[in-house]
Amino acid sequence: MSYQGMGNPVFVLGDDSERTSGQDAQTSNISAGKAVAESVRTTLGPRGMDKMLVDSTGEVVITNDGVTILEEMDIEHPAAQMLVEVAQTQESEVGDGTTTASVLAGQLLAKAEDLLGQDVHPTTIVEGYAAARDIGYEALEDLVLEEELDDALLRTVAATSMTGKGTGDVNADALADLVVEAVRHVEGEEGANRDDVRVHTQVGAASSATELVEGIIADKEPVRDDMPRDVADATVAVINTELETREANADVEYNITSVDQLNAALDAEESELRRYAEAVRDAGVDVLVSQKSIDDRVAAYLAEEGILALESVAKSDVSDIANATGATVAGDVTELDDADLGAAEHVHVERFGEDELTFIEGGADASSVTLLVRGSTDHVLSELERAIGDAVDVVVVALDEEGVVPGAGCAEIVVADRIRSEAASIEGRAQLAAEAFADALDVLPRTLAENTGMDPIDALVDLRAANESGRAGLITSGEHGEIADPVEHGVIDPVAVKREALGSATEAATMIARIDDIISAE
Repeated sequence: MSYQGMGNPVFVLGDDSERTSGQDAQTSNISAGKAVAESVRTTLGPRGMDKMLVDSTGEVVITNDGVTILEEMDIEHPAAQMLVEVAQTQESEVGDGTTTASVLAGQLLAKAEDLLGQDVHPTTIVEGYAAARDIGYEALEDLVLEEELDDALLRTVAATSMTGKGTGDVNADALADLVVEAVRHVEGEEGANRDDVRVHTQVGAASSATELVEGIIADKEPVRDDMPRDVADATVAVINTELETREANADVEYNITSVDQLNAALDAEESELRRYAEAVRDAGVDVLVSQKSIDDRVAAYLAEEGILALESVAKSDVSDIANATGATVAGDVTELDDADLGAAEHVHVERFGEDELTFIEGGADASSVTLLVRGSTDHVLSELERAIGDAVDVVVVALDEEGVVPGAGCAEIVVADRIRSEAASIEGRAQLAAEAFADALDVLPRTLAENTGMDPIDALVDLRAANESGRAGLITSGEHGEIADPVEHGVIDPVAVKREALGSATEAATMIARIDDIISAE
């Protein structure tokens, strides 16, 4: 690229650089964003379809979770990457609604493209979209249900989140019960701590075998088979150091000239290893959890003392076990005191097929719980893990934000109608952008209707009419869909999910629409 001034041209970019500007840049970016949104649109709703994604190594992922699909697609276009970020933000902030946010962002881009073709300036589009978004926020607040967030309502929120995500219509209610029980277990005066609810997957059984464990599950077995496998009222020590013979910091050679010297060296080493086990025993420890390895001889001594030991435990599990039991992660077993030790009501080892898991239940210092999720295959299990993780997120968000709204497309229709009715108060061409925002919102209930097998145009007309006199959404009934009250049919979403989708989709679409120059360099 060169710049022609008063004299000779000045070259700014290298020969390998490429530049796309003006309408070509806008068209390229918007087309990329629309393509990404379209790729996940068919997954929306209880009748949404799944995607099979295969990477270069042959690894297969089967899912209809929006953010998982977009992350696995290995998208390179920079504008399209922004839509991936929309889904990631939605996932990290509220845990659900990733497909909704992505589809809405793509549709906002499509409407922006039409407005640009009508010579509406990108800044004007940004102003109109921002005004429409704010109207949408107000409409959502007016939609918040006045019902108390009791367990029954939270179960409905969890079940709505999981519907169509591989949990199965039969198991969704049972899994929702477990999710709500888990969240209630970790709820305190300041709300529920999401990090206290862990999800552990184990293949080999149907999803109906999923259970709630009031404690931590470590994917580890005892260091030795002759160690105890069931300890009640356990005193727990957690360490992050190796229980092996110490090594010299410098290169040192020992000159041994007799058998007595060799025996003395071996005895000293043996004495050091036994001292580790005796220190653990003298501290009154029943269960030892180590982030690092344990020498076979130390393990044998620990087994002799009736101590259950786990080695090479993941750092995150070590931290969780310490928090749950009230233990302090120690660096030296020879200096353990009562302040370093934790407690658990029950520590036991269970076998699942060829795997063994250690359950640490009833920790003294925390309310950590684990959802032990079962599935018949690895692919089913992965999708269940995502679905249950989302369900836990939305229940926590519903409690924290203290608000839920009708689902099944009801909220989107009401918000779109509110924006249309108030768009007249917006001055200038920004009014056109606000109306286009409302039209973009219509794609969500229209997609729900398509995926349910209904005629999308008729469904949209009927849905608008039904919401003028009452409250209605697109409800899946058997193999068909119908217009009915989503609250009565148990289809409810946290208001935070809808609010976040509106905000993140608007920001991404307006950022992309404002780009009129793409400069890429090798």
